[in-house]
Amino acid sequence: MKTASPITAGHAVLETVIGFMGIAWSEKGLIRLCLPERSREAVERRLFRHAGVSSSTEQPQWVVELIASIKAYAAGEDVDFSGVPVDLDGVDDFRLAIYDEARKLGFGETTTYGELAKRAGHAGLARETGAALGANPVPLVIPCHRILAAGGKIGGFSAPGGSATKERMLAMEGVRVGPPPDAQASFAF
Repeated sequence: MKTASPITAGHAVLETVIGFMGIAWSEKGLIRLCLPERSREAVERRLFRHAGVSSSTEQPQWVVELIASIKAYAAGEDVDFSGVPVDLDGVDDFRLAIYDEARKLGFGETTTYGELAKRAGHAGLARETGAALGANPVPLVIPCHRILAAGGKIGGFSAPGGSATKERMLAMEGVRVGPPPDAQASFAF
């Protein structure tokens, strides 16, 4: 009897409490992660814009676990994605260094583009670091939302919803960005 061949690639669209999200994987690891959209179809369209996304929906065990973790994160739980395998074939050494350093940031931990560049061995390349993070194929797993502009400003974000999405994700992790609330607004009376 012939056994089924192992699943080497696929994709999934998942419904979370913050919207529909999507992932795609290869035999080596995660290749795409789409942050929340309003519809399943919008996520599918975004996933299939990228080469290498398989139409298979069969899920290896690590993908089943990743989906559960993404749903838990979306529900506000502290989730560590640092162990998720990622397939970054074709990514240059500079971006690999930036992504590797970003993955070391834990839930609710932030740094600046300049500091991340320095930690990755590329001091002075804050702008290039921002561009690298803007091209991040697997946000959340490579937590680019945790990187802020100088002075604690929110900075850019290339996901749907832009900086507002970044700010919401940080708020879910207990990080407040921007000026403190007005003194009158901070009390319940």
